[in-house]
Amino acid sequence: MGNVAAEEWKTRCDLAAAYRLIAHFGMDDLIFTHLSARLPGKEHHFLINPYGMMFDEITASSLVVVDLETHVLEEEDESEINTAGFTIHSAVYMRRDDARCVMHTHTVAGMAVAAQEQGLLPLSQKSMSHYRGVAYHDYEGLALNLDERERLVRDLGDSDVMILKNHGLLTVGRTVSEAFLNMYQLEKACRVQISATQGGQKITLPSEDVAAYTASQYKHNHYNQDQRPWAALKRRLDRISPGYAT
Repeated sequence: MGNVAAEEWKTRCDLAAAYRLIAHFGMDDLIFTHLSARLPGKEHHFLINPYGMMFDEITASSLVVVDLETHVLEEEDESEINTAGFTIHSAVYMRRDDARCVMHTHTVAGMAVAAQEQGLLPLSQKSMSHYRGVAYHDYEGLALNLDERERLVRDLGDSDVMILKNHGLLTVGRTVSEAFLNMYQLEKACRVQISATQGGQKITLPSEDVAAYTASQYKHNHYNQDQRPWAALKRRLDRISPGYAT
């Protein structure tokens, strides 16, 4: 793809892989929702999907470069981007210098937990990994108003996972793999919560001390920063959907 630097190409391949994996694990929503990755440099440019492609169609070369003013920067590419996606992703990149990747989904489980008053409960190891670390943002309608960016990043703070109430899930990572593993973990936690509570059965919760200790164990072991799960996931993609790296 033209004269793309090696570092950018690696980021493109990882982000395209994440799109394919989101689809593979049933976390996509037709052509809606979006994943992005920041490019090297001081300009805060980032890669995002062209609006209209299914997640399992995304390739490294199909991703478009956008600046913080919603300009698509590649002259040869007339692709449109999702306006709500720009609002959400640009907000994070404007205020979180540590954010290299942002992911947003509309899964059934994620939206269901986002509609529950109590938010994410510490029902399983998956949810306890984020204990006391989940941010929440109140629903304001479709994310088309750029004024919402300030409130979104205020609510996100320094958290890497956020539930957008009545909307969906959002994760942040220092790498594409970290953002993906954060999303995978959060999605699993939401699926467990919906399964455990849907029949009205009495549920049990661990003590606050145990939940906090479990979260510290996850943090100490750097679960979502481990490159081994990501390497294994890409090996799976190489078998079932190798076109992502083109």
